[in-house]
Amino acid sequence: MTHHILTHQQDGILRIQFNRPEKKNAITLAMYEAMTAALGQAEADPQVRVVLFTGSDDCYTAGNDLKDFLESPPTGRDSPVFRFLKALIAAEKPVMAAVQGIAVGIGTTMLLHCDLVYAGATARFQFPFVNLALTPEAGSSLLLPQLVGHRRAAELLMLGEMFDAETARTLGLVNAVYPPEALADAAWQVARRLAAKPPASVRLTKRLLKRAVLPALEEAMAEEGKHFLTRLRSEEAREAMQAILERRAPDFSRFS
Repeated sequence: MTHHILTHQQDGILRIQFNRPEKKNAITLAMYEAMTAALGQAEADPQVRVVLFTGSDDCYTAGNDLKDFLESPPTGRDSPVFRFLKALIAAEKPVMAAVQGIAVGIGTTMLLHCDLVYAGATARFQFPFVNLALTPEAGSSLLLPQLVGHRRAAELLMLGEMFDAETARTLGLVNAVYPPEALADAAWQVARRLAAKPPASVRLTKRLLKRAVLPALEEAMAEEGKHFLTRLRSEEAREAMQAILERRAPDFSRFS
């Protein structure tokens, strides 16, 4: 589908790797489609016990490719980004992530749906939606307050500032932090231990852990999606994204 998403299967683990380092692994529509297909492959293959998302040596993902996003914005729940999120949330097998470098936007919100997350010490995370004149996505307006409380969630989502790996660990967004050179091996070893467990028991445990939140998550994502699509067409969002493409500070002074 695209060489910007690589997959590798070994030891019962399917690794899904962002592979667009020249663009900081910014995600295009084709990349969303490839990740959705890879998740479907993992669910259908009995040899796959664990899914592990990784990025490049110095970058997880900068989030959506803004040029691609502006030229082909999501228009509804059948858009590639929403299909990917649906597949991620519906995954019955455990999903892990190993984050190196920056994880921006969906690069961070997708971690809320992973079962285990590990980060390199130089990793940086960001929820930039308000900065882009958008709203939270991927159920983050529900899951983040549950994880860190209302005030910390408001700080992260409203100010939209980048935070480091140790803060992410303190917040509970990641399980552990490793030296950058040790992250890949550490995450793979955890994935191998998980893949060696009784698979049906692992899947059932995951289902039980998620059962209480799933109905509320579906409702939250529907509400978020509605507002996100509206905001995406707003003049504020156009100003925010054009400012990024033009490498200037946005000016929201004319908006009320």
